Amino acid sequence: MTAFNESLPYGRALHSADIQGSQAYAQAICKSGIITEEECSEIIRGLNLVEEEWVAGKFVAKENDEDIHTANERRLGEIIGTKIAGKLHTGRSRNDQVATDMRIWLRSEGVKLQGILRELIRVLVLRAENEIDVLMPGYTHLQVSLYQTELMERAQPIRWSHFLCGYATFLGQDLQRLNEVLERVNLLPLGSGALAGNPFNIDREFLAKELGFNGIIENSLVSVSDRDFVTEFLFWASLTSQHLSRLAEDFIIYGSGEFKFIQLADAYSYSP
Repeated sequence: MTAFNESLPYGRALHSADIQGSQAYAQAICKSGIITEEECSEIIRGLNLVEEEWVAGKFVAKENDEDIHTANERRLGEIIGTKIAGKLHTGRSRNDQVATDMRIWLRSEGVKLQGILRELIRVLVLRAENEIDVLMPGYTHLQVSLYQTELMERAQPIRWSHFLCGYATFLGQDLQRLNEVLERVNLLPLGSGALAGNPFNIDREFLAKELGFNGIIENSLVSVSDRDFVTEFLFWASLTSQHLSRLAEDFIIYGSGEFKFIQLADAYSYSP
């Protein structure tokens, strides 16, 4: 049951997000008078050292590290002492903590994906511009005959650039959808406690600003229980993957001996 219940093998991906959230929360409880400025500085310093261990691959997980939150807090206590480290969790629950970590991590990964998509769209449009005079048959679908198992139905002549810009359009819509998903991701749950709010006068607007969120989730029940943003992102990823798969399949067909429209570099298609 211990092995079944522990999430650290997966949750370690959230180590940076967890530390960011904890450092901001330390400042928030300092503002409310729960810890002193000296204690806050010591907590932030200790968390920086914990993050350095994660980045260097030197963080050593222990048997009682149930998840990334307990692992980081345990190590923080070892570095700066449990008397100060233990105050960090005042008024905070792992419920609002993990919800915050997931949003920080997904936001960060989403920004990376935005950059990758923009670059792919840029390359498609640039190739379309440079190869605008290349003509090719346009196809509507695959068809099956008695003599050849797969043929493509030639419909009209098109420009190669029109084909490329078609995929740039698909991916542009994917980028727009990702932007919209990240807007809903970028709302702060922290400060909601286990489910009914934080009793220590935590400034949630300060936390949102400190962690780069555009706003707060005002209903504490929604803050800690909402995972709609994960489902929405998975839908986005599935749809975008379909577009990329379709592009790859077209390249495979057009690069085959029967078509010979394009030639794929050996670096991407050669297998010994």
